[in-house]
Amino acid sequence: MDIGTKVIDIIAEQAILDPADVTLESTLDSLGIDSMGLVESMFAIEEAFDIKIPFNANDPSDSEFNISSVSSIISGIEKLVAEKS
Repeated sequence: MDIGTKVIDIIAEQAILDPADVTLESTLDSLGIDSMGLVESMFAIEEAFDIKIPFNANDPSDSEFNISSVSSIISGIEKLVAEKS
């Protein structure tokens, strides 16, 4: 399973949606993921890939990690996974 598919699966699980309903253009807001769901998603992604996301859970807008869309989240995760190896 590639990184993008796994990230989409995790986000879909948090949003209680079918992964097919999560597109690269989707925003977490458009998927109905609130701030608590966002934090849970980030923790689940960190655990799945054994990485640390530079994400400020108290102030997501003050984060160096781009969470503006599913696509940007996947890009960020791919970069972190590549840096880890």
